[in-house]
Amino acid sequence: MTNQELKKIANQVRKDIVTALHSAKSGHPGGSLGAADIFTYLYFEEMKIDPKNPRDPDRDRFVLSKGHTAPGLYSALAERGYFPREDLLTLRHVGSYLQGHPNMNETPGVDMSTGSLGQGVSAAVGMALAAKLKNKDYRVYTLLGDGEIEEGQVWEAAMFAGNHALDNLVVIVDNNNLQIDGTIEEVNSPYPIDEKFKAFKFHVINVADGNDFDQLRAAFKEAREVKDQPVAIIAKTVKGKGVSFMENQVGWHGKAPNDEEYKIAMADLEKEA
Repeated sequence: MTNQELKKIANQVRKDIVTALHSAKSGHPGGSLGAADIFTYLYFEEMKIDPKNPRDPDRDRFVLSKGHTAPGLYSALAERGYFPREDLLTLRHVGSYLQGHPNMNETPGVDMSTGSLGQGVSAAVGMALAAKLKNKDYRVYTLLGDGEIEEGQVWEAAMFAGNHALDNLVVIVDNNNLQIDGTIEEVNSPYPIDEKFKAFKFHVINVADGNDFDQLRAAFKEAREVKDQPVAIIAKTVKGKGVSFMENQVGWHGKAPNDEEYKIAMADLEKEA
């Protein structure tokens, strides 16, 4: 798929995110919009998956460790054909299978129920180990927030992955430098992120612009060529990417746009179409 085709899909994913959150009147737009290009690349280019057979035992797995950015994951899954796009309008509604955090028992395409920060990456490490033990060649991808990696459990999982040479595991850190209460330096700086993962025996790939498909393509290609080490891709992104008044604004970590803000956001995204 060309970069232009991927950009078009990512823009639609962003429109879907904003529309779903407006319908829900709650949720997390900032991180969802910032990671839209990563979701798009994974589901439309990188991973071995089949929306018609979402439980294929040989599929690649994806774990959204930062589970609150579920609107981004759901929008990518809908665009990929796992369920109807119109169902995104039921986000966070009572009885909907699209809840505020992913539920693997209810939602087609969701490989792990997540939400408690730090825990998803441990599940992903377990999946990668299972593939090794069963001599399966599927790969496991997990997306973490840079605020999330302040959790100690992340580093327990990293220690295990490095010591067991899980080269079928790709950890992606969404490095937008903002978390719910401010910048990650203000709250509890995890920098230098790359050196920490190197210390846990990871092959580290730094991506200067995680919203650029050329750079994402190069990073995931390099990750596939790594042997005997897990991979950490540290991708710098723009929180709220694509919506003018949300970009790099910590206040848009976890609130939905009102009617007027929704119109402005959709107009911004129409310009990118």
